[in-house]
Amino acid sequence: MSRLVKKSPAVCTDLPLDDTDVCQKLNLLRKLLTSCFGPSGRLKQIHNSIGGHVVTTSSASVLLPTIHSSQPLINLIKASIHSHGSRFSDCGLFAAIFCLALIERAQQCSIRKNLAIKLNKHLLSVCTSYLHQEDCACKVKLDFCSSQNLITLAHSIISSKPACVLTKPEMLHISKLAVHAFLLTVPCSSPGTVTLGRTLTVSVEGQSVLSSAVFPGLLVEMPSGFQTIEEHSHSTNPMLMVLFSSSLAGDLSELQEGVIEVHPGIDTDSQILDQLLDFGKRVIKAEVKVFVCQKVIHPVLQQYLRTHGITVIERLGISLMEPLAQLTGAKAIATLQTTIPPEAYGKVKDLSIKEFGSKTMLHLQPVGESAICTMILCHRNETMLSELKVVCQKTEHVLRLTLKEPFTLLGGGCTETHLAAYVRHKKQLPEVASLLGCSQAEYLLGVDIFCKSLESVARALEHDGRVSSIDLTHAHHWILPADVTEECLEESSDSCGCGLVRSNSNRKWTHLNTEYSDFCPAPLLRDAPVQPCVLDSFTAKLNALHVAVETANIALDVRYIIQDVN
Repeated sequence: MSRLVKKSPAVCTDLPLDDTDVCQKLNLLRKLLTSCFGPSGRLKQIHNSIGGHVVTTSSASVLLPTIHSSQPLINLIKASIHSHGSRFSDCGLFAAIFCLALIERAQQCSIRKNLAIKLNKHLLSVCTSYLHQEDCACKVKLDFCSSQNLITLAHSIISSKPACVLTKPEMLHISKLAVHAFLLTVPCSSPGTVTLGRTLTVSVEGQSVLSSAVFPGLLVEMPSGFQTIEEHSHSTNPMLMVLFSSSLAGDLSELQEGVIEVHPGIDTDSQILDQLLDFGKRVIKAEVKVFVCQKVIHPVLQQYLRTHGITVIERLGISLMEPLAQLTGAKAIATLQTTIPPEAYGKVKDLSIKEFGSKTMLHLQPVGESAICTMILCHRNETMLSELKVVCQKTEHVLRLTLKEPFTLLGGGCTETHLAAYVRHKKQLPEVASLLGCSQAEYLLGVDIFCKSLESVARALEHDGRVSSIDLTHAHHWILPADVTEECLEESSDSCGCGLVRSNSNRKWTHLNTEYSDFCPAPLLRDAPVQPCVLDSFTAKLNALHVAVETANIALDVRYIIQDVN
């Protein structure tokens, strides 16, 4: 009892955003995340204080979980952005940068916190209502009759992750593979409720990225002693398959639950082996050609089945059980004590061998259409391969979001600058200011904070000393050399950030960090032959917009922070 320490009282912090230390840490977090943004974002190396594995990344989904802070506000923002990323797989850095810019600018301009919150909510509703309009000039409808926009969307996500270290041909190759894999997981002729399939990823280190490929069906590690492929490969008739979820190693604990009585003088090992071999005879009689087990199969049973021309696959692992069952129609069997019902058997169309570097895989091909496919991802080293695998999984998720809302937004910062110009043009001073209970000057200040915060996201795409500009016709984002003169502006860039607007002598620009007169962004011709070269996910960015504003409003609304220091 003499070693007990008196409990310390909780620490209460009043107006945390007025604390210089908190503001400095928020500013540091904004600069850290801003430096990662876009195709030319700077990479971050993550490691702990005691060594171990080092991760190189610029992805918010990898970076945010590694950031630890004693400041509750930072942890709140980090958790909110990470939650968005886990649900939508894209636009995490956009949400973080926009959120932190809103907080920082509201602090710098000394606007009333409650008014800033009201104005942010109002301006968010202006943005979302515009984005849902059919004539929204920064929205592109996806045509699933062509894969071009899907490839552009996938390419935009993959190219924004420089840690993948891909050349232009490699980016295009991986983008096409991602779209191919996505389309294979969408059933073509399933009646009723459509259930999407799955893409399994197999990583191969030390091979060229251009060796990556997508295969319909499932690729599994080559079974040891595999010698029977020629006997039933390329058969016109489907091969019968049986799938086991329990161990067939002959352990007593795996046989069945309950009490096991062993009589004196009886060899339990031989009894169990006889039972396994008896089960093998039933499998052979049923004309099974592929025998798969999630766990271990007794060596004697394996040899017995192989001598009868059956392909044996053991140690499949739980992660492949569901995809294999979906691919073949088999139902996993948990015990060998009962007769296998006919509906439990699955079917495989064909078996073949695929080799990728040091890996040899067995390819199980489906009978008819299947929504299961395997992506073989190759890269030169482990670090690049790890980042590429994460990016491809995120890309598949974003492509799936297009099935719910078949739209994309213009990328390259053009949606941000276009929205900012639209909001500035749509401000209605007398009506809105009176409804929000503020003066016209305060309303204009709130609009300026919101729009400049949006524009700061577009400016964050540039890391090499060039200047972000906006054209005064369509309000698209342009990146120009720092020393360009007004007379040479049209010669400095061929197109805007998204690639949809081309430069010409009649176009006028202004730098994003300067004041410019309000104007109505002119829509582009819908049947224009030029297609955007950078696209963002509509669903992910719309949610990121909501998350950024709502998280900023929560931070601005915090009056006290109470921390338990014990």
